[in-house]
Amino acid sequence: MNWITNYVRPRINSIFSRREVPENLWSKCGECGTMLFHRELSENLNVCTQCGHHMAITPRERFDDLFDGGVFVEVKVPEPITDPLHFKDQKKYPDRMKAAQKSTHEKEAMLVAEGEMGRTPIVAAAQDFSFMGGSMGMYVGNAIIAAAERAVKLKRPLILFSAAGGARMQEGILSLMQMPRTTVAVQMLKEAGLPYIVVLTHPTTGGVTASYAMLGDVQIAEPNALICFAGPRVIEQTIREKLPEGFQRAEYLLDHGMLDLVTPRTKLREELIKIVRMLMKRPPAIAGELPVPTEPSVEKSAQK
Repeated sequence: MNWITNYVRPRINSIFSRREVPENLWSKCGECGTMLFHRELSENLNVCTQCGHHMAITPRERFDDLFDGGVFVEVKVPEPITDPLHFKDQKKYPDRMKAAQKSTHEKEAMLVAEGEMGRTPIVAAAQDFSFMGGSMGMYVGNAIIAAAERAVKLKRPLILFSAAGGARMQEGILSLMQMPRTTVAVQMLKEAGLPYIVVLTHPTTGGVTASYAMLGDVQIAEPNALICFAGPRVIEQTIREKLPEGFQRAEYLLDHGMLDLVTPRTKLREELIKIVRMLMKRPPAIAGELPVPTEPSVEKSAQK
């Protein structure tokens, strides 16, 4: 046996013919450490197939799954003043905005859209934590008001997906003013008799939790989501006591009456369809490709 022919040559050929594997083909689960193929992870809505850990997901990815066929129309949001306080820390505020827009390919931290979910017309809004921590500034306030006004105009329920680190410090008191503004927007929905459903995702903290994120008719959370005003570390340092295990996580809040449901992301669409149709007094959705029964019009009912 010629070891040069049988071993050395094939080894050299394999080294020079080795192809570069793109780094973005695999993602590592932050909980169990499993390497997950990007296509498999995307099909499972960024939920680990091994341990069920819920990774971050963008509003567009969420809407692609939420709306029928991934078809939705964006709702226009009024543009606020770009840099009202001329804020500067290590960077100027406009520079931080440009960097966030470049990395996320989004205009701001919230996306508002309308479409059908289970053949039920809805308006939806979702925060993007990757955009400056999903922080609540004037644009986010305008987005929620625009979503509420659109829902009232079309007589549709509003579903909001929260994910934020709190108010945006670069806008100072103007960001804190969004707390009462968004509360008034939610009140508009209640006065119109329209459902307002909140899905709290990881993390939902600060002024967001103290305003529109906890005012839903139905409060749902994704598993193990951190939901709080002040974080566990701040509370421990303040009261100088060890907090219970799982404190401020979705399951803990469910056990203590702060939430109505904790639902995995892969089952969330079905749950939302069921809840929305029930609150809108519509018949249950039909599974599969069968058409949803048409409801009798007002004119036909009057004739009978």
